[in-house]
Amino acid sequence: MPDIRIRDAAQLLGVSDDTVRRWIDAGTLASHKDDAGRMVVDGRQLAEFARAYAAPAPENPLGVGSSARNRFTGLVTRVVADGVMAQVEMQCGPFSVVSLMSAESATELNLEPGSIAVAVVKATTVIVETPAVSA
Repeated sequence: MPDIRIRDAAQLLGVSDDTVRRWIDAGTLASHKDDAGRMVVDGRQLAEFARAYAAPAPENPLGVGSSARNRFTGLVTRVVADGVMAQVEMQCGPFSVVSLMSAESATELNLEPGSIAVAVVKATTVIVETPAVSA
């Protein structure tokens, strides 16, 4: 399993380097020094930590049931509509989500910058990428 530097762990968890260091100092997150003497966290342990300490998702303001599990509550930041289609951009925590829909749907949903909405993602294809490995 790869070792992950403190600053990279912080970025992955969406917190500051100092927060990760406080977790290490408190014994909440284990670390060790790599061959270069840098403080690092084991990738597997970081994954377990991320799952155990993940902030709960914002409550779904819609109160509806759905089979889709990927729900991102966020703030609409931009709506660009022409006669037929609309592009709706949302900021959902650290993630930017863009949806293309009919302009009629965007109007019916009263989507405008500053409104709160839930982006629901249900896809049959999810692409996973990893850093290039040098040979």
